[in-house]
Amino acid sequence: MTKGSILVTGSSGTVGTALSESLLDQDYEVTGVDITDNQWSERVDERTIVTDLRSEENLNELPDSIDLVVHFAANARVHKLVEDPSKAKENFDTTYNVLEYARDAGADIVFSSSREVYGNNGKIIYDETDTYVDECESPYTASKIGGEALVKSYGKCYDMDTSILRFSNVYGKYDVSDRVVPLFIAQAQAGEDLTVYGEDKILDFTYVDDCVNGVKRVVENFQKISGTTFNIASGEGSSLVELAELVVEKTGGDASVHIEPNRTGEVGRYVADISKAQKLLGYDPEYNFEQGIEKTIDWYLSNPELLEDVQS
Repeated sequence: MTKGSILVTGSSGTVGTALSESLLDQDYEVTGVDITDNQWSERVDERTIVTDLRSEENLNELPDSIDLVVHFAANARVHKLVEDPSKAKENFDTTYNVLEYARDAGADIVFSSSREVYGNNGKIIYDETDTYVDECESPYTASKIGGEALVKSYGKCYDMDTSILRFSNVYGKYDVSDRVVPLFIAQAQAGEDLTVYGEDKILDFTYVDDCVNGVKRVVENFQKISGTTFNIASGEGSSLVELAELVVEKTGGDASVHIEPNRTGEVGRYVADISKAQKLLGYDPEYNFEQGIEKTIDWYLSNPELLEDVQS
């Protein structure tokens, strides 16, 4: 799309912050919306509307007119949604509200989905056609499969251009959650043992800058690729054991790695087929697994106070 106005939901999160900064660097008109202030970027924070998108009544706080919505806002911790499935309902509510806002504002939408929609069907490498409701592993997965269906329906019924992006284990700066990468770094740096849930688990870890590059290429080519679903990932598989051992090695920590069974609701083996994004978007991840982890460790070690937040 030509330079226009973009609303980024979940703009205080890892990908939301990094994308907003990158779009601002390229002179897009960016508005963020999040339930919390942005602690990472002053210029993103000053453009962020702090409100709760789970409540339809709050939509009147958003701009009356916008060209494109990039919808990241969601409860995104798979195991936490197994423990509390009401958070999956909140994902449905938020997506419905955002779609209604986009419809009223005359905006198109990019929807942030997940590798979880592919489930556990015995494959390792997945392309964009490998999505099966019967393989739905968790309430979080259901919220993403349902969100994709809702986005598609709005595209067909309301003349709304849409694109769906399936991410996989995005990691890097701007994250103080207990996701596996920051958690392992915090534990290793503190000399605590690391626990891997699933000895044979192989996942596609995507460095945040590569993820942002993929989203930007969708934005830039939106009119050409409208209606298309893309895997935005690294295209490489790494085991959680490899991740744990690499983090221990790179932090120089004195920590052991313990193995536990895979947890309920989690996909065990996934590598993205990114050939469609490469062909149609010119998407080409810059960072391999080791390079991305090294950059991430460097960022956390230069901000050591954040590692305490990860474990709190």
